[in-house]
Amino acid sequence: MSKEKFLKAYANLPVPERSQVIAIVDGKTFSWDAAFPEVSSNTALGRKILQKIEALGIV
Repeated sequence: MSKEKFLKAYANLPVPERSQVIAIVDGKTFSWDAAFPEVSSNTALGRKILQKIEALGIV
C-alpha cells in the first residue's frame, strides 16, 4: 500500500521538490529522486526507505 502512496505523491510533486531529502537510511540521505528507483524496483533498500517515510508521516 505505501509503495502506491509513494508513487502517487512522487508523481504529484513539483520537479524542484523532488530533490528534497525525505529520509536517512543507514547513514545515507535520500531525496524523492534517489528513493524513486529503489521503491519502484521493490529493493530491500526501497522497503527500508518506505518504512522510514511512513514512520515520519510523509506517506
